[in-house]
Amino acid sequence: MKLTVKDIKGNSQGELEVKFPLIENGKGTQAVHDVVVAYQAAQRMGTACTKTMGEVAGSGKKPWRQKGTGRARAGSFASPLWRGGGVVFGPKPRDFSKKVSQKTRQLALRKALTERLRAGDVVVLDELKLASAKTKEFLGMLSALDLKGSALIVAQGADKNLTLASRNVPNVAVATGDSLNTYDVLRPDKLVFTRGAFEQVEARLSKQ
Repeated sequence: MKLTVKDIKGNSQGELEVKFPLIENGKGTQAVHDVVVAYQAAQRMGTACTKTMGEVAGSGKKPWRQKGTGRARAGSFASPLWRGGGVVFGPKPRDFSKKVSQKTRQLALRKALTERLRAGDVVVLDELKLASAKTKEFLGMLSALDLKGSALIVAQGADKNLTLASRNVPNVAVATGDSLNTYDVLRPDKLVFTRGAFEQVEARLSKQ
């Protein structure tokens, strides 16, 4: 597969051959699901915490005698039936992360990127260097590339001007080629790679 390489003004600058092996015959769908579920699970804080009957503050004294008061029997101020009492089977701090093998992650990324390439959702830029950190210049680039909806800009490395210019633009995110993951690939409407960033991802996906 070949991709058209453009400059930041939208003019063609030649073609780029996709070197990593594309996924065929529906393979990798389960890997994508597993990796996305693991990614979203890892975003959970897992800090929700409630107190059990034995942890709430208060005396262990019996509220009133067992019989003769006309009231329901009670043995503790910490009863879950009472306001301020313990919580039954409430949440406790936990780790929601799931383990996914490196081969599964690589397969999922290959599958996701393959589908985006076939759908025509990938744009490759010869170079992406902004003269300043002004949002106006960044918006001009998006307009020239005719990008509508959400977009992920994938650069070869950290770029201060790009980060500052894009941070106030809604539905636009910035990533690097060495940190790109399956969830990043699936989420936006368009993926915009620099040539260097695309080659970085290709190198990652070509490893066996």
